[in-house]
Amino acid sequence: MPITRWDPFRDVLALQNRMNSLFQDYSRGQNENDFATASFVPPVDVYEDEHKVVLKLEVPGIKQEDLAIHVENNTLTVQGERKFEKEEKEENFHRIERRYGNFYRAFTLPTTVDPENIQANYDSGILKVELTKRAEAKPKQIKVSVGGEKKDAAKQVEATTKPQTQSQPAA
Repeated sequence: MPITRWDPFRDVLALQNRMNSLFQDYSRGQNENDFATASFVPPVDVYEDEHKVVLKLEVPGIKQEDLAIHVENNTLTVQGERKFEKEEKEENFHRIERRYGNFYRAFTLPTTVDPENIQANYDSGILKVELTKRAEAKPKQIKVSVGGEKKDAAKQVEATTKPQTQSQPAA
């Protein structure tokens, strides 16, 4: 059985996703006419490696200028709007399943993230936010020396620093 590291944020994110889906399901039954223009919650994937934490939000159909990303008080917020554009001719919709309107997502940043070094990229409907970790939070490789190597190195330093005395024959 593999050992997995416990991450308290994983449980919080799972709870947040459950609450979001609960409220989405509740709002679906309210008024079907407002369904297309209600706010929505885009799905997000969060993962990390040794150098960064990455968030990938699925926001297709949203223009780059309609997205806003802010960091304040150790909280990253992503908000935007998908606009429902009506064409000049009246189309006779039979079904509208895509969500339109405003969205807002907030993520508490772990202390290992450097809030001054955040990059965002939007491509093919995926907003990718990369949060670089602080240098002190990154893993470090420490070389282990063997006891004999240390003594040999000390002898070499001692031999090079001692002045050599010449022995003089006794008269």
